Amino acid sequence: MRYVGLSVLMTVLALTQPSVSVGDDFDREPINYGTTQPRDCISRLQKRLDQAETTLKYTDSSGYLQSVLSELQVSPTTQMLVFSKTSLQRQCITPETPRAVYFNDEVYVGFCREGEVLEISAVDPQLGMVFYTLEQRPDAQPKFVRQTDSCLLCHGSSQSHGVPGNLVRSVYPDAGGFPILSSGSFRIDQTSPIEKRWGGWYVSGEHGTHKHLGNLIIHGKKEPEEIDNSQGLNVTDLTPRLNLKPYLTPHSDIVALMVLEHQAMAHNLIIQANFSTRQALHYQAQLNLELKEPPGHRWASTLSRIRSVGDPLVKYLLFSGEARLQSPIKGTAGFTDQFAKQGPRDTQGRSLRDFDLQTRLFKYPCSYLVYSPVFDALPADVRDYVLQRMWDVLNGKDSTPEFAHLSTADRTAIREILIATKPSLPAYWKVEPRLPK
Repeated sequence: MRYVGLSVLMTVLALTQPSVSVGDDFDREPINYGTTQPRDCISRLQKRLDQAETTLKYTDSSGYLQSVLSELQVSPTTQMLVFSKTSLQRQCITPETPRAVYFNDEVYVGFCREGEVLEISAVDPQLGMVFYTLEQRPDAQPKFVRQTDSCLLCHGSSQSHGVPGNLVRSVYPDAGGFPILSSGSFRIDQTSPIEKRWGGWYVSGEHGTHKHLGNLIIHGKKEPEEIDNSQGLNVTDLTPRLNLKPYLTPHSDIVALMVLEHQAMAHNLIIQANFSTRQALHYQAQLNLELKEPPGHRWASTLSRIRSVGDPLVKYLLFSGEARLQSPIKGTAGFTDQFAKQGPRDTQGRSLRDFDLQTRLFKYPCSYLVYSPVFDALPADVRDYVLQRMWDVLNGKDSTPEFAHLSTADRTAIREILIATKPSLPAYWKVEPRLPK
């Protein structure tokens, strides 16, 4: 197949500074990335297809897209449109024909008009992001094809925290959708200032006084500081900008974009914690064997490595350093209501999926990905460390500046929600803490 290493958030290698792929590390013990059979939602769907338990329907307008989204339980309200040429199907992408991206907690799906494949990345509990393509042509037995080598050039480098992961980029695009590399680009997550976000993306929604780079097409040789994007702000109707009939919805929802930015980096940090801990424990076992230490002997370097990936994960899950909102945010696609309805909820009706959208993204700043299979599949050593650190923060024992954004009410609410909705928490979580007044 000509399209190798595609994913919904594929970044053209030229967009970033040269970075060394660490894919070779993935193909060794204990990860064995390339040879281990995935157990993600795509591999499960393929098994059902092979056993004739379900079928995929092909349409002339979008190929297998609608059927795949339905099978994976991905809502069309998650649709976001990116028109920068930051995918290996970039020949199909222009401001007139943007790529559509859809997602849920476990999978990301990319669709290009007249593209030869759907681009998919799925979260595997042990392998991190696994990349697939599905050819966009009628086939009695459609096959998702796993892609590895070329994907890891971008998706297994320092740009994705050294693990198979996803990237969200913001660029300065010209009239053809090409990134203007001399103007720079930004890797985006929940800590990124709003004014640096969404370059090369369409954005539909209201955001008050916030400025951003969405809906912007640069003509001529303007420097970033010379750019006026006033016409791209608070856009609630994208129809004057492009023909939206070929897409599932006429939206590129601002709230969906913000959730995507949180989720993509959270996945990377969870996967990094998984890989690094497994590699540290594997090295420790080898060292114990060579030095004739007891099998369970714990080295300080192992503990240090676990802390080095556990602490950043705790900070991110609890939204430390999140960019504060200066004006309310409102989407256009119904994504906000659809996402919040997924729960779970405690007896008071509270959920980690409840939005704030006034001063921050979520009402209760703790990531809903704590419920995800990839979080639960973390090695016990690092999962226990993360949960202990979260408990220390939520019961007031840790009052360091990194968590000053969490009020006593925030900490109490998050703790109560988690205790009520996540049964697998350690027993010490059930002990009533003494929070400072």
